[in-house]
Amino acid sequence: MDLGNPWALLSGILIGLVGMAVFIRGKKEGQVSGLVGGAALCIYPYFVTDMLLMWSLFALCITGIWWLKCFD
Repeated sequence: MDLGNPWALLSGILIGLVGMAVFIRGKKEGQVSGLVGGAALCIYPYFVTDMLLMWSLFALCITGIWWLKCFD
């Protein structure tokens, strides 16, 4: 995570919080897609520093979790 860029830090925290909520909901409902997607959302902001890539991966993960939940 790029600690020199305040927007990257704020984005990483926000995405991590959403990932934690998705992980907790997946654990309560017993859904593997929620567990894996939530864990991915919590972890990947530490390794991605580009803002466009960070938010693109966020949208991709959320869309994948939604798609797997709807068609599971």
